[in-house]
Amino acid sequence: MSWDWQVFCEDTITREATPSCFGQGGDITYLDWLLSAWGWTVSVSLSALLLALLVGSVIGTLRTLPNRPWVVRAGNAWVELFRNIPLLVQIFLWYHVLPSLFPALQAVPGFVLVVLALGLFTSARIAEQVRSGILALPRGQRHAAMALGMSTAQSYRYVLLPMAFRIIIPPLTSETMNIFKNSSVAFAVSVAELTMFAMQAQEETSRGIEVYLAVTMLYMISAFVINRVMAFIEKRSRVPGLIAAGGGGH
Repeated sequence: MSWDWQVFCEDTITREATPSCFGQGGDITYLDWLLSAWGWTVSVSLSALLLALLVGSVIGTLRTLPNRPWVVRAGNAWVELFRNIPLLVQIFLWYHVLPSLFPALQAVPGFVLVVLALGLFTSARIAEQVRSGILALPRGQRHAAMALGMSTAQSYRYVLLPMAFRIIIPPLTSETMNIFKNSSVAFAVSVAELTMFAMQAQEETSRGIEVYLAVTMLYMISAFVINRVMAFIEKRSRVPGLIAAGGGGH
C-alpha cells in the first residue's frame, strides 16, 4: 500500500495536479478545501465557546446566590436539561424541529444554529464548573466583601468570580478542547467543517488514510494550541496559596 499526499494538490473538479497545491483563478484544490474546513471548525468552536462562557458564567453564578432558592432551582433545571440531552439530538432539534415551530428560524443559517446548540450544551457544563469554583472559595471571601459595603453583585464581580475563574482554568481547558472535538457533529447539518471535508474528500479521492490523517493532525494542532494558551493564562493569573486557602470549602 502506497500513500499519495499529492492528492491535496489536485483540483477538486478536474482532479488535475496544480504546481503550488493552491488553486488559482477560482479553482479549488483539496488543500484549499481542507484549510477552509479548518477555518469553519475554528469559527464554530470559538463562537460556541464565547456563548458557553457567557451563559455558563451567568447560570453558574445564579446557582450560588444566597437566599434565592427559586433562582437556584431554575439554574439547576437549565444544567440538567442541556447536560442530559445528547449534543447531536440538540443539533437536530435546533435544525429540524424548532424551525417548524418557529418559522422565523428557517432563515437562520445552519452555522448559527450549530453555534447555539453547541454553545448552550457546553454552557451547562461550564455553569457547573463556575458553581464549583465559587463554592470552593473560603466562606470569608463573601463575608469580607459584604463587610466592606459591597452589594451582592459587586462582591461577585470584584471578589468571587475573579478568584473562582482562576480555580477552574484546568477544567475550562478540557472543556475548550471538547468544544473543538464536539464541533465535528456540525457535519450533520451540512456545515463544511473538518469532519464533513474528510467524509466527502475520501469519497471523491478514495484516499481515506491521507485525508483522515491530515484532519486528525489539524485537530491535534488545535488541541495543542488550546492547551498551551490556557496553560499560559493559568500561569499568569495564578494566585499563590489560593487552592490551599480554599481547602476549607464554602
